[in-house]
Amino acid sequence: MAADAGGSKYFVREIEKNDGCALKLKQCYLGDVGCVVWDAAIVLAKYLETKQFYDPSRGVNVWAGKSVVELGAGTGVVGLMAATLGAQVTVTDLEDLQTLLRVNIQENQALISSGSITAKVLKWGEDVSEFLPPPHYILMADCIYYEQSIVPLVESLKLLSGPETCIICCYEQRTEGVNPKVERQFFELLREHFTFEEIPSDRQDPEFTSPDIHILHIRRKV
Repeated sequence: MAADAGGSKYFVREIEKNDGCALKLKQCYLGDVGCVVWDAAIVLAKYLETKQFYDPSRGVNVWAGKSVVELGAGTGVVGLMAATLGAQVTVTDLEDLQTLLRVNIQENQALISSGSITAKVLKWGEDVSEFLPPPHYILMADCIYYEQSIVPLVESLKLLSGPETCIICCYEQRTEGVNPKVERQFFELLREHFTFEEIPSDRQDPEFTSPDIHILHIRRKV
């Protein structure tokens, strides 16, 4: 789907960075879950900027030169934030979201100086050889909601991650319908191969945090 001259297919959401620049994310008026910027994606994007990762005044930049793969990237806000902080990012999603991802990469290219960002198709559970060797970080925001995607999602995490990979998962806990069951299944499956720790709110962005939104660091069991 391409933007027409009037731009009526898209509306823009701005996410301000700590340096005063803003990421501009086009979202689709029509479309599925990948077409809008979800709250968990903003919470995760702002978490990447917290002082533990990025503190120019102390010369700290964990992201500089690190390889990052984002799963279920949607509009690309999380991967774009990582790229502006200096990471070498591959944002992935299904074929029908590639146009929106590319539009948003183009739109924000000026903010990316030392990092880089590329969009690629990745269907969970399928071959990941073009994304290997394992990245330093795998990022995922709000990827736990389709029951049928839980097994392939965990499979992709197993295939993509190495012993050094840190998976940062951010999700909004939803209590209605099938959501609690899907979350439970995800964590049961995950526990077989991974360990995880929840990040307390005082280590998250002070403004962009919510009791319903959880950030986890996940690592392969050794």
